[in-house]
Amino acid sequence: MEQTQEYDSKLVTLLEALWGDGYLSPGGNAETALVLAGLDVRGLRVLDIGCGTGGCALYIASGLEPAEVVGIDVEPEVVEKASAAAERAGHAGRLSFVAVEPGPLPFADSRFDVVFSKDAIVHIPDKHTLAQEIFRVLAPGGVFAASDWMAGSDGLRSAAMQHYEQVEGLGFGLASPDRYFAALRAAGFERISYRDRTHWLRERTHRELVQLAGPLRPSLEASVGKEFLDHEVQVWQALCAVLDTAELGAGHWRARKSATS
Repeated sequence: MEQTQEYDSKLVTLLEALWGDGYLSPGGNAETALVLAGLDVRGLRVLDIGCGTGGCALYIASGLEPAEVVGIDVEPEVVEKASAAAERAGHAGRLSFVAVEPGPLPFADSRFDVVFSKDAIVHIPDKHTLAQEIFRVLAPGGVFAASDWMAGSDGLRSAAMQHYEQVEGLGFGLASPDRYFAALRAAGFERISYRDRTHWLRERTHRELVQLAGPLRPSLEASVGKEFLDHEVQVWQALCAVLDTAELGAGHWRARKSATS
């Protein structure tokens, strides 16, 4: 599906009101920590694919003692906001954000020790090519750790799912966990694991719909306008419908590149 909506200032304002400053996907610092649970990044070089306004990268740089964090995104406006936040937090030295074009990752082979992503790969249709690129930029022994929104299956979309994608308008390359597993295996990854988070996302999204229609409505109407907010309420209603049937889900991924690769 062609993307018809961007992460412009109105959408960023609404998403950060729901998910916290720096976050354009749900769960904030707690979900970021869960994606990285058990992974020691002290002294390591970390790439954040689809960094958005920088919340995840800032969390990693602030509390996990990496040597370096580089965040990339295809939306220049959100990269600018992330860079400003890094400067305010005093992390400009080891934390940087780069606006990139869709396509191959603009980094040398074995450039990073960890590749992280939070709910961004859903926007990239070609999972196999991306998995190959992630494998390429990881150093031997490196780790891929990510969360993403998943399709329940790779079959035809229901009318409810087509409606959600249409009203969302952000452009999705949804794929099932089976396709992710296949892409990661084909790229050469080992010890691939998946943790389903669909129930968590479903429960949270229903609570967010209540917030959008109730407690957050006055302030959001003032900041983004009634028409925009009404549209986003429709988006959340459509999202709840496909989460309720598990046609849309979410999960956490972990995979390793062999130390001898």
